[in-house]
Amino acid sequence: MTGSTVDLFLLVGAALFALGAAGVFREVEALRRIIAVNVMGSGVFLVLVAIAARGEGPPDPVPHAMVLTGIVVAVCATAVALALADLSRRHGSSADDKADR
Repeated sequence: MTGSTVDLFLLVGAALFALGAAGVFREVEALRRIIAVNVMGSGVFLVLVAIAARGEGPPDPVPHAMVLTGIVVAVCATAVALALADLSRRHGSSADDKADR
């Protein structure tokens, strides 16, 4: 990849991370926070791949392996977070439900 392409990927990855971080701190709903954390993870993955593509010669395989492992972990963590959010919603432990009582 050329230098300008790598720089573009780095900037987009940083922007995705910042967008996700803003969503985590701004949103109240659990589902929106989970999506924001996934957006942050996508930004990190993009930055890692861009860093691996930097330099001359073949790309470094270690960051690519870290990204693949991170994708698997992110899918599993998302599944657990969604299950916990659903369990929390079913048992009425949200602040909105307590205010209605």
